[in-house]
Amino acid sequence: MSESFDVVIIGAGPGGYNAAIRAGQLGLKAAIIEKRETKKLGGTCLNVGCIPSKALLHASELFESANKDFPMLGIKTGKVALDLEAMLKQKDDAVEGLTKGVEFLMKKNKVETFLGAGEIIAPGKVRVTGDRTTELSAKHIVIATGSEVTPLPGVEIDEEKIVSSTGALSLPAVPKHMVVIGGGVIGLELGSVWRRLGAKVTVVEFLDRILPTMDGEVSKQFQRILKKQGVEFKLSSKVTGAETLKTKVKLSIEPSAGGDAETIDADAVLVAIGRRPYTEGLGLETVGIKTDGRGFIETDHFRTNIDGVWAIGDCTTGPMLAHKAEEDAVACIELIAGKPGHVDYNNVPNIVYTYPEVASVGKTEEELKDAGVDYKVGKFPFAANSRAKTNHQTDGFVKILADATTDRLLGCHIIGVEAGELIAEAVSVMEFGGASEDIARTCHGHPTRSEAVRQAAMGVEGWTMQA
Repeated sequence: MSESFDVVIIGAGPGGYNAAIRAGQLGLKAAIIEKRETKKLGGTCLNVGCIPSKALLHASELFESANKDFPMLGIKTGKVALDLEAMLKQKDDAVEGLTKGVEFLMKKNKVETFLGAGEIIAPGKVRVTGDRTTELSAKHIVIATGSEVTPLPGVEIDEEKIVSSTGALSLPAVPKHMVVIGGGVIGLELGSVWRRLGAKVTVVEFLDRILPTMDGEVSKQFQRILKKQGVEFKLSSKVTGAETLKTKVKLSIEPSAGGDAETIDADAVLVAIGRRPYTEGLGLETVGIKTDGRGFIETDHFRTNIDGVWAIGDCTTGPMLAHKAEEDAVACIELIAGKPGHVDYNNVPNIVYTYPEVASVGKTEEELKDAGVDYKVGKFPFAANSRAKTNHQTDGFVKILADATTDRLLGCHIIGVEAGELIAEAVSVMEFGGASEDIARTCHGHPTRSEAVRQAAMGVEGWTMQA
């Protein structure tokens, strides 16, 4: 059995399903392939990533706030108890609703869905192996297979005591002590969930600071905030082995540069050292699609070295973020349809959904210094923002970086409540090639947290007014 399409998309995550939607909108006959055992669309993001983690982050934040903040606000409830089973269920309900939403969008845009493993068997030919085997013909094939958890040698993930981000979303009980291996976004987010619910959390990071790709000042300030909340850190340290016992895990830890080892006992260990491209079983070797030394598919404006085969999202180089994959998807399909398509990866925001949030876009101070760029800095603390002060949410600051000569906005870095929402203004200004003065001269509502962004922009030229 064989069917013919304009575009066949392998992978139904944010890159894949948005590519399918855009293809349908542009009148292309499209098919999408998904191999997830649950037969749910949405990829890692909707099923075991962005969405369920945000559901737990939100719920755990409210749980902690009810216990710690309500009395200060004059709200008497008595001690609030945790119903972990119900909390996990509402997380699953959110996933279920959104994956069904993606199914609806496929039907709305006349995209045919095939459940099974997609393999490129020749240029323009894809075999789908599922409940039945189907061969699809396509003028264009888009690889959108995403990424998977990077394993750590000597620490075998069993998704029970030693878990990946997937297992950390469904622990049956709150661990007494959770060790998080990796001080990046995923580890800090999921570690913060279980800390709020009652676990002692220790983060082990190989480098000398957390969030190593973010602005250095932001990283240091954020670590201080997390430490104040109760998270413990072992920086410049590496985990060299793990022994799983009946009731606990014994971790061997030593300095990154070498030295005496120590042993830490944990009830749960989260391995969160990063992600790697997922291309297993795709048939890349069969058709000669090139990958780099780290396994990423090599592309030029989403085109692989094989005519008619494209790649987007986490399986290619660039930020491994759902919204980056969405941008790739639109640009790639528009190129296929004969339209212009481009993504500026410098303007892709990065967000950590902890409390408070951390968000950034553009260049860090370290990057500008290394590149020899002459820049100016404007900063504003949330402690001086009226809305943040009124709501007792004063941790953090906004930092604006602009070209010293042209004032063009080069970067924005925020620690604070709703930083992920606030960063969008800076992204828009950067996308239009705007200046810090464009923000500084724009009226912002009062009292809002967004005023802190404006005040930081004012600070670039030295006329911050509220601090």
